[in-house]
Amino acid sequence: MLRHMPAKRRSVIREQHVKLFRNGRNQAVRIPREFELPGNDAIMRREGERLIIEPAPPKSLLAVLDKLSPIQEKFPIIAELATEPVDL
Repeated sequence: MLRHMPAKRRSVIREQHVKLFRNGRNQAVRIPREFELPGNDAIMRREGERLIIEPAPPKSLLAVLDKLSPIQEKFPIIAELATEPVDL
């Protein structure tokens, strides 16, 4: 590859035989360590006979803030600050 061209990120296609098992009424697969996904959520979709599992995109800040409960404690009263310039 030429030095002036940016290097393309190459994904190494690896495969590994895994076992399917039942977890209650759901079918599950144990994901080997080398295939672990970041976070606690993932997106799964079917493309023909393939199941595609990928990391879920991060939630927006607005979605996170929407789930927070209101603060119950009262804020202390803050005295008025000087409006005159202060020489540092």
